[in-house]
Order: sequence, then structure tokens, then C-alpha cells
Amino acid sequence: MADADDVRRLALALPHVVEIDSDGFDFRVADKGFVWSYPERRPGKPGVIRTDIAVLYVGDEAEKQALLLGEPEVFFTTPGYDGLPLVMVRLAQVDVDRLDELVTDAWRMRCPASLADDPGAAGRVR
Repeated sequence: MADADDVRRLALALPHVVEIDSDGFDFRVADKGFVWSYPERRPGKPGVIRTDIAVLYVGDEAEKQALLLGEPEVFFTTPGYDGLPLVMVRLAQVDVDRLDELVTDAWRMRCPASLADDPGAAGRVR
């Protein structure tokens, strides 16, 4: 079972990552978000930052659909994310090793090749 502290630890272990000040967590590489807290919005109610749910960059619609259909207990989406390569991850439903894989893959897809190829990046990234 993973949590927000695991997201923070895993994201910050990756090269060139910056944490943006927020009520939850928000990580970027080269000014591109790859994982952040889910900003839940309900009609007629104030938004709530959910640190038990991570929004994760997945690259494309095919990967998004594969995750949503293959593991609906772990991944979900909302109409506000239609057409975007993002899924929400219920952190309590993944272990830390799986979260590490998801966060690293999201980072890899958002990180420019020039930064990913940096010799300093080689130690952590699989």
C-alpha cells in the first residue's frame, strides 16, 4: 500500500525533478507535470486536494484505456480528463514497487531526451 510520502520520495529521487508548492504534491521535469495530487471537484462544493489519489501522465490514449480497463480498482478517470493522457491512481491499491514503476515511466515520458541522457540521470532510472 503506497501513500503520498512514497510518491514524494520516488519522484524526488528522479533526476531534474522539481516539486511545485501545493496543498498536496506536484512534480515536474522540465516544467512538465508527471505526477500530482488529484484536485477533486464536485458541483456546488469547494475543490479538495486528494493526496490519497495521484494524477499520473501515461503518454497516450491507448495506454490510458489499457490501465482503466485492466485494473479499474486501481485506475480511474473523470470527464475533466477526457482526451488527456492522464489517469488517477488510488494509492492504497498499489504497492510501492508498482508505484515506482508508474512514476518512473511518467517521468521518462515527460523528460526531454537531453536531460534523460545526462550522465547524472543514469543511477536511478531503470
